[in-house]
Amino acid sequence: MIQPFPVLIVDDEIDILNSFNLSLRSFGIDNIICCSNPREALQIIDNQPLGALILDLSMPGVSGQEILTKVRETHPELPVIVATGVETIESAVACMKLGALDYLAKPVEEERLAASVRTALEMSRLRRENSSLRQCLVVDRLGKPEAFAHFSTASLKMRQIFQYIEAVGCSSEPILITGETGVGKELMAQAVHKIACPQKPFVAVNVAGLDDMVFSDTLFGHRKGAFTGAMTARKGLVEQAGDGVLFLDEIGDLSESSQVKLLRLLQEREYLPLGADVPRPSEARMVVATNRDLEAMTRDGGFRKDLYYRLCTHLVRIPPLRERMEDIPVLLDLFLRQAAANFGKTAPVPSRCLLNRLSGYPFPGNVRELRALVFDAMGRWNGGDFSCGPEADAPGLLGGAEELCFPATLPSIDDAVQALVREAMARAHGVQTVAARMLGISQPALSKRLKKGNDL
Repeated sequence: MIQPFPVLIVDDEIDILNSFNLSLRSFGIDNIICCSNPREALQIIDNQPLGALILDLSMPGVSGQEILTKVRETHPELPVIVATGVETIESAVACMKLGALDYLAKPVEEERLAASVRTALEMSRLRRENSSLRQCLVVDRLGKPEAFAHFSTASLKMRQIFQYIEAVGCSSEPILITGETGVGKELMAQAVHKIACPQKPFVAVNVAGLDDMVFSDTLFGHRKGAFTGAMTARKGLVEQAGDGVLFLDEIGDLSESSQVKLLRLLQEREYLPLGADVPRPSEARMVVATNRDLEAMTRDGGFRKDLYYRLCTHLVRIPPLRERMEDIPVLLDLFLRQAAANFGKTAPVPSRCLLNRLSGYPFPGNVRELRALVFDAMGRWNGGDFSCGPEADAPGLLGGAEELCFPATLPSIDDAVQALVREAMARAHGVQTVAARMLGISQPALSKRLKKGNDL
């Protein structure tokens, strides 16, 4: 169980502290602080973020009820579980009125204790996420803008996604990132990693095309002798990720049997290496991505509903480039500088004509396609008008002067015709027959227009 904030257990009996500590650890809840001094507990509560508090009522010096009252006044977001040997209806009612989440009578069954603590930790997580998201949306700020430094954007939609990712980044629940090919799903997964656990591993794998055996071996690893050819043990990616982030791309292409294994990993937080008899716990934060419509796939039977609903606790849809055209100038400038540095050239200044052409193109390949077009054009560019894509490759992205570019105030028909004639003559180096062929008119007709222009 991923647990960013600890559980504080306060009880003056050391045996009880040790018993609760061991019981919770056996259920995978291992971020625990034990305290036998209630006054020290008050200092811990004031000075350290906590996920939950387990509190005894009868303690010398400061009673558990006094601590509960203070917690409700100063830390109302902290879930408190009362565990006491003094079981009376009056004390239970009093504690619940003071805001206790649960009331447990000693001796407490291990399963009951673990279930109560899991509920408290989940409530604490949801409260933190809601508070963080509300603060981000109201204040319109990013607490960790460096996590999104690899995105170049001027889009309000993207900024709202950044705020949401920042709010849920430390959640223990999986994050599902959807979007078309080339929108930056892996970059968003890396942003989650930078927010949640930047010092921990980030492990990425594309699961498209993996059959069930390869999927299991890739994620879970195997023991020596697990199958023919398994001469040594192999660590899977889940183990390599440790308590960092495990990113699974193209999750919509998983086979049904692999989906079952992934569901178990998410629900039980444990996995079974090939050839092993004992499951191993997983602390990895799961981030998955797909360019497919998983909701439609669940309706058609192509994707398990239980897995889909488990994955989409936190759902992020990255809009395609055609839905955020305001990003084109920003991305174009970035890619021009990158491409110019790559080819050892000076980056050209994009014209308004070029921006107009790019804004009229749907970009089925999204940001990745724009980058490819710019790098290809920069490789062919030798000065002069800069073009972004050959005619055959990207209709509507014609380079330089091949496409008309109108000023803010439209010219008259006569002015436009004369400008077109002058451009044709310049390209034909003054040869009227060549210029006439470019314009699709006869040479005498061109001569007449040239004479009319000279008379103006």
